[in-house]
Amino acid sequence: MESFSELIKTRRSMRKFTEEELTQEQVVTLMKTALMAPTSKRSNAWQFIVVDDKETLKKLSFCKEQASQFIADAALAVVVTADPLASDVWIEDASIASIYLQLQAEDMGLGSCWVQLRERFTASGMSSNEYVHEVLDMPLQLQALSIIAIGHKGMERKPFNEDNLQWEKIHLNKYGGK
Repeated sequence: MESFSELIKTRRSMRKFTEEELTQEQVVTLMKTALMAPTSKRSNAWQFIVVDDKETLKKLSFCKEQASQFIADAALAVVVTADPLASDVWIEDASIASIYLQLQAEDMGLGSCWVQLRERFTASGMSSNEYVHEVLDMPLQLQALSIIAIGHKGMERKPFNEDNLQWEKIHLNKYGGK
């Protein structure tokens, strides 16, 4: 990308991927980015489970009742977890790491989509967090916040249209301030 502004405009959720795999170099670049994500008091409460095994990707695609099936077609899924005992702001820290992964993927010309796990459930009613724990044999203390599905883009998406910005959501000095 030429600029951060361009990156922000072009990053759109991608739910269709080609069958092309990622290179080891691409995966390493993505994970370096995740490990550089800021955390409160540099607690680094997050941990990342990198999944490229097709059978495991298929299992992860059932982590929610809906809106997660595309994980099966991704080249890679990064399960973003954190330890709530290591930081009281683990949700925020894991969220920052999740978006860092998405921005890095876009900068590399890859597509990505955030799959929310916290407070979500499978079709059978099991919590998504519990389901992912079982699939990945995660330690109990870790909480799964999201899965970032990543792969080569399987479709084109138009950049964000600045004409649609909701300027009415911006307030100056106080709510409703002018």
